[in-house]
Amino acid sequence: MEEKNPLLFLSELQDFIETRYKEMPEGSYTTSLFKDGLNRMAQKVGEEALELVIEATNGTNDRLIYEGSDMLYHLIVLLTSKGLRIEDLAAELAERHNPGWKKH
Repeated sequence: MEEKNPLLFLSELQDFIETRYKEMPEGSYTTSLFKDGLNRMAQKVGEEALELVIEATNGTNDRLIYEGSDMLYHLIVLLTSKGLRIEDLAAELAERHNPGWKKH
C-alpha cells in the first residue's frame, strides 16, 4: 500500500466529510453529527480529546492512535461545520515557525 502525505490524506478526508455535509445522506454517522448541531460536534471533540489523554497516560500506544484518530475525525467535522479546513490549522502551525510570530 502506497503511503500518502498525512496532510493530503486529511484534506481528502475533509473533502469526503464536506460531501456528507452537502448531501446529508440518511444513516450516515457524519450526517447525524451535522444534524445534532455545533454543541454536539464540539462535545464529541472534547470527549475524544479526554479519551486521548487517558490513553496517553494510562493506555497503550495502539489505543492512543485509535483515540487520536477519533479526535481528528471529529475535529474535521467541527471545522467543516464552521466553514474551515484542516489546512487552516496547518497554516497556523507553519506560521508559528516564523521568527516574528507572536502568540494571539
